[in-house]
Amino acid sequence: MHITVFGASGGVGSRTVIEAVRRGHRVRAVSRDAAKLTDLPDGVEVWSGDVSDAEQVAAASAGTDLVISATRPVPGREHELAEVAEALLEGLRQQETRLLVVGGAGSLTVAGTGKTVVEQPDFPDFLKPIANACGDQLAVFQRAAQQPGGGAVNWAYLSPAALLEPGERTGTYRLGADELIADDEGNSAISMEDLAVALLDEAEQPKHHRVRFTVGY
Repeated sequence: MHITVFGASGGVGSRTVIEAVRRGHRVRAVSRDAAKLTDLPDGVEVWSGDVSDAEQVAAASAGTDLVISATRPVPGREHELAEVAEALLEGLRQQETRLLVVGGAGSLTVAGTGKTVVEQPDFPDFLKPIANACGDQLAVFQRAAQQPGGGAVNWAYLSPAALLEPGERTGTYRLGADELIADDEGNSAISMEDLAVALLDEAEQPKHHRVRFTVGY
């Protein structure tokens, strides 16, 4: 499989590139600043591209089988996530390229509360802008799915567990839909390495089409 990864210089994106190469896939790594794409495995194509520009999305994904978007805006520009979603849908509209998007956990519901993660009383204020922006991003894809035929692009949106940090690649995780995955003590976590595993598992054996899904331990 030939895979384009947007946001390849970030924590999730870089690990996704490594996981894809590990499995024998060809990878095109894309970042706004190609100089940031360092220490990548041999054979990875390095591209400079702006994922908020539909024409650049189309160019960077041309000839590939799958696009994975794992971008994150800098603080103060969280609104770009919805713009990126629109650009991805437009850029891939005339291609048969599947799309996997790494989003946020804020819009997942918390069992027993009837409320989302971002609505919990202890949710940190400083995280609300990015959490709400991820919700806006997901809404763009959900509106597209309501179009006749489900829209032109076959996308899936992956919301990670509440705590997403660098860690160990265990190769194990649990799958869910719209409810936060947590243990018996209410802890919700997954490593960036295992999130990349989940992304590539979905890439190789698609189970989710025009829906959101989640992963956690």
